[in-house]
Order: sequence, then C-alpha cells, then structure tokens
Amino acid sequence: MSTAREPRLRSENGSSPTGATLAEIARAAGVSAPTVSKVLNGRSDVAPATRLRVEELLQQHEYQPRRRSGPAPASLIDLVFHELESPWAMEVIRGVEAVARDENLSLVVSESAGRLSPGQSWVDAVLARRPVGVILVLSDLDQAQRDQLTSRGIPFVVIDPAGDPGRDVPAIGATNWQGGLSAARHLLELGHRRIGVISGPARMMCSRARVDGYRAALDTAGVPFDESLVTEGDFHHETGYTAGLELLSRPDRPTAICTGNDLQALGLYEAARELGLSIPQDLSVVGFDDLPLARWVGPPLTTVRQPIMEMAESAVRLVLDLARGAAPATRQLDLATRLIERSSTAAPSV
Repeated sequence: MSTAREPRLRSENGSSPTGATLAEIARAAGVSAPTVSKVLNGRSDVAPATRLRVEELLQQHEYQPRRRSGPAPASLIDLVFHELESPWAMEVIRGVEAVARDENLSLVVSESAGRLSPGQSWVDAVLARRPVGVILVLSDLDQAQRDQLTSRGIPFVVIDPAGDPGRDVPAIGATNWQGGLSAARHLLELGHRRIGVISGPARMMCSRARVDGYRAALDTAGVPFDESLVTEGDFHHETGYTAGLELLSRPDRPTAICTGNDLQALGLYEAARELGLSIPQDLSVVGFDDLPLARWVGPPLTTVRQPIMEMAESAVRLVLDLARGAAPATRQLDLATRLIERSSTAAPSV
C-alpha cells in the first residue's frame, strides 16, 4: 500500500526545506507564483481551497521571505482591542500614538467585539494593509493567525495578554500579582479582616493574578480566605454595581473591597450610596489602573497604578525593533504596579 508524501522543498542552495522560496511553495501547491503572492498579500481573489493549501505549506515549511513580497510595508501600526468601551483603551491609544507620532507612523485601530482572538477577516485585512507591525490588547492570536503574520514578516506584540502567551510571543504586561498583593495588604494594615473582591473575568490571566495576589496577602497576614467574598465581574461599571449590591447586602458584609479595575470601583460606589453606606467610613474601596477619573470621583479613589501608557509605548518600541530586525533585550516584560493612596480607604469603624 502506498501513502501520499508531502513534497520535499529544497532551498536555493539545496540544503534543507527550511528557507523554501516562493517559487518552490508554488510548485508544491500546484499553483503559480503569483497565486502564492496573492495569498501572502491577503488578496481575496483566491479560491478558499487553494488559499488553505498554500497557507498549510507556508506554515509547514516556515516560509520566511528574503525580502517582503508585494508592496513595501505601509507606514502603519495596527492596534486591535478586544473591546473599546473603556477609558483604559484611550490610555493605550495615547501611549501607542505618542511613539508612532515620533516615528512618523499612523494608527489603524480596530475591535474584536469582545472576542479574545480577532477573526480571520481582521487577519486578511492586516495582510492586505501590510503594516510595520501589529499590537493586540487584552487579546491574542491563534497559532494559524500567528503563522500567517510571521510568514509575511509582520511582527506582533501583545499588551496584557488574556491568557498565557507562551515563551515565544512578544508581550508587555504589568505586575498584576504584586498589584493585588499591595491592594489587599494596604487594607489589612488599616485593620480590615473581611475584605471582598470584585474581580475581572476569570478567563483573563491578569484577573487571576490579581486575585492570587490578594489571597497571598491574606495568607501572609494569617487571615482565612473566604471564597464567598470573591465575585467575578467583567471590568465594566455595571458589574461593579451588581456585585457590590450582592456583597454589601450580606448580614456579614465586608468592610473593604478590592475591585478588578477603576470602572468596577465606580459601580461599587453607586451600590454603596444606594444602600446608604459612606466611603470610607462604612466601606473602604481599592481600584486598579489609576485612570484619570480615579482622582476626580468623590472621595478620590485609592487604586493600584498600572502604567498603561508606558506599557503601550514599550509595546510599540518592541514591535518596531522586531520589524527592523533588531534583537531586543527581552521579548516579554512586566512593568511595575504601585499603590496610590487617596481618600477611599480608612480603618474600619467597628
């Protein structure tokens, strides 16, 4: 019985399949070189079956163009968010734009409608635009999408990855575990022992790290962990409000609450007011992010500062280093968080 064998591709010097040329990819796929070029450039006028066959060969043989096929890269940075409904996103845009402006680059901003991985239509649009690089925020690419960008020589960096990006994926994050630790430790030092949490989505690595830091602070202080005091939100004001009502309506309500971000803290403020509780006299609140609004609310919010603009700026510099073929000192970096004490925390009244 005979079995079909994948064509063996040889580089121009005949040494190995790694480094296969565009012409060799075309011969193996049974198509013309211009057709492979169309696939590489994200053109839509290729039959789906042909596109799939070419993509599989590009990935299998780790195709790397010696020079970019097709047009030169556009003077663009592609920036994609899982959602844009947040002042947090605006801080990221400000940071990216600051470096892009100095580099004479323009931005293309898109949203994946709440999905943690953008769809194939977004990838196709990026391949057609051929930007200098791609930055993903609280998002990620599946392996096939990563391979598509890599085979076109388009580098990408993830800011605050939703999941474990793996050791090979360039990523910029923050010390979320340390931030959760410092928030809970601050409240413990004030004398609080019943400390609640309104976390971000459990599917996001940053949310889990902050809760783990909170638990570590309790453990270090010898305070038992009460799972019923931890509720899950989604980084929006509404879940801060609804989860806040739930926690604060308990007969043994917490005297302090750490929230997954500043927007949830604002929702918690609203829930406390509705229940006739004063901040910080009846309830201490700690946020996360230190958005500008944290200083404007009443009382001003104690929060963990996440260096959002610096994270965005670092991501652009990293993706530009990769685009220029430079060898960055590190491909993954977590920037430091720190507690900002304001007026929303105080010692418990009872």
